Amino acid sequence: MSFMDDRVLALAGMVQALRQVRRIAETGEADNAVLGTATDSVFRIDAASPEEVYGHADALKPGMQLLLDYFSNSGGDARDDLLPRLALAVMQLERRFAREDATAKKVHEGILALAPTAERLGSTHPDVLNALGSLYSDTVSHLRPRVMVQGNPHYLGQAAIVSEIRAVLLAALRSAVLWRQLGGSLWDFVLRRRALVGSVQSQLRL
Repeated sequence: MSFMDDRVLALAGMVQALRQVRRIAETGEADNAVLGTATDSVFRIDAASPEEVYGHADALKPGMQLLLDYFSNSGGDARDDLLPRLALAVMQLERRFAREDATAKKVHEGILALAPTAERLGSTHPDVLNALGSLYSDTVSHLRPRVMVQGNPHYLGQAAIVSEIRAVLLAALRSAVLWRQLGGSLWDFVLRRRALVGSVQSQLRL
């Protein structure tokens, strides 16, 4: 797998997680399989490869399809124009997060402390989602720019839903960190767009 393919995996992981953020904020529900891919990735700190962060590349096909739809300006009525803005906000947040050593350390320590519980109960268990949401609230949410999530006020007023959204935002940030670690940058969308699209198409054909 090439460096661009690795970057695409991280990018797909991020947009796939953020699509769930949007879904939860609008409907109060997540796709359990996709949610599990996102929250599992948070705990795979020492994975040997980007693919192992997500369990398997196949788990990222929804994210790959999202990338292809946006790169090709397709998607029709199903297109969510707030998703690219959310992705840009997370990428900007990642830049600040990378410079805040104390915050990054707290997040790392919090994930390690929670890992045994996630191993026992599963990363999508309500107790784990609540703990991840609290970790995000206590650390990342204090950084600027803040990631603002729009949705149905009925669901955004429920503490459990807000915790789940924050947990998935933490997963999206984890993917953004991985994207940057692999050499990804916003310039890729301008200078390497064709290579990105080619890599996405290749992944979808696997």
